[in-house]
Amino acid sequence: MMVAKTLSVALLGATGALVEVEAHIADAIPGFQLIGLPDTALSDSKDRVRAAAANDGCPLPSRKIVVNLSPASLPKTGSTYDLAIAVAVLAAEGVVRPEVIDGVVHLGELSLDGRLRPMTGVLPAIVAARAAGCRRFVVPAGNEHEARLVDDVEIETVASLREALIRHGADLDAGETEPLLSPSPVEEVAAPLDLADVVGNAEAVEALVTAAAGGHHLLMIGPPGAGKTMLAQRLPGILPDLDHEQALEVTSVLSLAGTPQHGLIRRPPLESPHHSASAAALVGGGSRVIRPGAAARATHGILFLDEAPEFAPAVLDSLRQPLESGTLTVSRATAVAHFPARFQLVLAANPCPCGSFGSRDLDCTCTSIMRRRYLGRLSGPLLDRVDLQLRVDRVTAAAIRTQADAPPQVTSAVARKRVLDARAAAAVRLQSTPWRVNAHVPGAWFRSGQRRLSHEVTAPIDRALERGSLTMRGYDRVLRVAWTLADLDGVERPGLDHIGRAHMLRRAVA
Repeated sequence: MMVAKTLSVALLGATGALVEVEAHIADAIPGFQLIGLPDTALSDSKDRVRAAAANDGCPLPSRKIVVNLSPASLPKTGSTYDLAIAVAVLAAEGVVRPEVIDGVVHLGELSLDGRLRPMTGVLPAIVAARAAGCRRFVVPAGNEHEARLVDDVEIETVASLREALIRHGADLDAGETEPLLSPSPVEEVAAPLDLADVVGNAEAVEALVTAAAGGHHLLMIGPPGAGKTMLAQRLPGILPDLDHEQALEVTSVLSLAGTPQHGLIRRPPLESPHHSASAAALVGGGSRVIRPGAAARATHGILFLDEAPEFAPAVLDSLRQPLESGTLTVSRATAVAHFPARFQLVLAANPCPCGSFGSRDLDCTCTSIMRRRYLGRLSGPLLDRVDLQLRVDRVTAAAIRTQADAPPQVTSAVARKRVLDARAAAAVRLQSTPWRVNAHVPGAWFRSGQRRLSHEVTAPIDRALERGSLTMRGYDRVLRVAWTLADLDGVERPGLDHIGRAHMLRRAVA
């Protein structure tokens, strides 16, 4: 009786768990049994591994083979256990010494000729295994760029099963194998988007800067052509670069989504799903393998929902939980997957189905019931989580002439400098806390201790809370925006003016 074991990783959402791959060979009727809750793709690995080993010059023994994937109660999906299974079986046969592969994490799918195919999710798999204490990894050559993004680990890239065995000390003839490589990511060279392109709408530009400085959610309502989409597309350009941990998280989510990168993503992402998107497309899902949706791919960036009332109400309301917690939980009968979802939500909407309500020179053809029903698709609980709500009007001819005759007052470079200064001020205040921006700070923290504002300063929102026009959640969100406005103005504490401006920004479309 011979037993050998090695390690692999089971990914469930953006989190991973170590899987011990144990191989046992016995003198019995030849067969290959795979146990430990494998799905169909993983169950097929028995035939893939046997064919790959035979074609690569290291055939499996013609005896009884039992491979156990432990913990047995954890569902395993996909074909990325192939390399670990093949190495464990051949170690049990004595091709390599079992103690050499013990503690090594093997990742990769085998092709029938013995070469290793690139896999999705290698980055989060290595991050999860590193957190569990593993330091040595064997991955396909096609995943080399992505695997080496993780620090403090030893990465060995191999092109085939034979090469992996030789690395572990097997006495096999080395031969040249052409590796299977993943296609290079397409780098789209987009024209730079600058706030200097925005004509007029100074209030909307200032609200955009406020949203960027404090990480606040934003709703813009206005007629078609007012510039709502234009403003939203320029928001990522005034946000600061991602730090290392944020970049690692964003790149990991993209790897899970099937778009591996050759380097860390350093700029905040922008996701803009079409209004026909389903709840699974927005928050993630899948019947077999749970994939991240647009909200997860927008983590540490912007989730822009243009024509927001055209989305199904149930789809919009699926964002209520991640807006509060910063994480997405996708539940299935056999598993629960978690994804990061610390994004800024930007909503854009017309004021009515025809889009002309409130315009100076156009008559609205919608009835009051139609207008209420249209904007009513944005539920109250969802809007209560949006800090900044403003009206965006069409640009006038006078504003166009003024823009042509004078240089723009606000450019992305100037706005980004203001955002960085405001975030630096907030970082000093939040340095002993787990929060980074004002939007993430619980309201109770701003209402206690030395941060608590006087009754004279909070009088406007105190009265609104008493009247019922402001919920407790809304009260706390006004406080957060007021602190952001104070950071932008370079003062230590918000005053009555900051509270008033924050309250007005929240009810500008009421």
